[in-house]
Amino acid sequence: MQTLWDVVIIGGGPAGGLAALDCAQRGLRVLLVEQRAFPRWKVCGCCFNNQAQAILSSRGQNNLIVDCGGQALQSLRLGLRGRETSLALPDGFALSRERFDQALIDAAMSAGASARFEMTAQVESASPGYRSVRLKNHHSGTSRSVKARVVLVAAGLSQRCLPKNEAGQSRIRKQSRHGAGCVVDDETSHYPAGAIHMAIGDQGYVGLVRREDGLLNLAGAFDRHVLSKGQGAVDAAQNVLKQAGFPVPAALEQGQRWQLTPALSRSSDEVAGERFLVMGDAAGYVEPFTGEGMAWALTAGAAAVPFVLEGLEGWSDDLEARWKKALQWHIGRRQSVCRALSTVLKRPALTTVLFELIRRWPSLSEQIISNLNEVKLPTPLGEPCH
Repeated sequence: MQTLWDVVIIGGGPAGGLAALDCAQRGLRVLLVEQRAFPRWKVCGCCFNNQAQAILSSRGQNNLIVDCGGQALQSLRLGLRGRETSLALPDGFALSRERFDQALIDAAMSAGASARFEMTAQVESASPGYRSVRLKNHHSGTSRSVKARVVLVAAGLSQRCLPKNEAGQSRIRKQSRHGAGCVVDDETSHYPAGAIHMAIGDQGYVGLVRREDGLLNLAGAFDRHVLSKGQGAVDAAQNVLKQAGFPVPAALEQGQRWQLTPALSRSSDEVAGERFLVMGDAAGYVEPFTGEGMAWALTAGAAAVPFVLEGLEGWSDDLEARWKKALQWHIGRRQSVCRALSTVLKRPALTTVLFELIRRWPSLSEQIISNLNEVKLPTPLGEPCH
């Protein structure tokens, strides 16, 4: 492995994968480092809206989701206390993270990027013109240092790859819920393909979507204290489904392996430093009840590259300040709807009122969905769109 790279990207999720693809397409020397083996599953709703698809298309990946077998989504089915309502959900797709993340990294590698899996990365000292990054192989335990002219940190909610004196603090919002998910083999007709089935309970919610392989993907957000009771996520998910009046998949009780996440709603007070930019979930996250999570990550990946190109020519405090503004403009504003919804969903009385409004006036919620589906691509120079 060479020792000097234009860009080292830490994290192989959508933000890191798209940034690797975009940088490689521009002829940069790119190394992507991922701590897990691929393909791998993650807690995620597996949904892609118009914004996510437009970002992929803008980087030449028009057919990536369809070629991987992505399932078209037409509706959002909501359940609360035994009542249901459905909303139109135009132009959405569902695709497993195993297939999507792998396909995105494969595209990046085809464009010239290098990738290393089952390897951790620790950002070390800054020197004139580059940052040192320590790489450690999970299997051999050996480590080595490489140089990066720019480092992109896309290492997830609880990233710990920056020096403590530069990482800042990840500020967790009060009453933030924790994510949990699993995949089950459910052959019943209760959860057909083509819809997001969203069960809403007093202490969390669960989204269910049929994947391209026929398996049922479950991803939920729960109050922290309910995950510490009984069988944890299993009981929490069953309780939410029962409260909503949704049937509990039989396979859910058969020892499924659940994956948990740290607290979801959080922000980072440091998203840039000397020759590094923080992006994706590591830069801030909100409970994504609206299915916007993948769009946020891909948008961040697309927004980063103009700043990388500028940083290769010369790093500055102004570049760091503009990156923070760009994240707020392109992603923070889109997250504001989810932040408001997450606040409502923690209050049962308000949730009931909102649900009744949606049932009686579906055009209200469909307008919200339409706004979230509005496509806003990052500008070529990394400046906010006006």
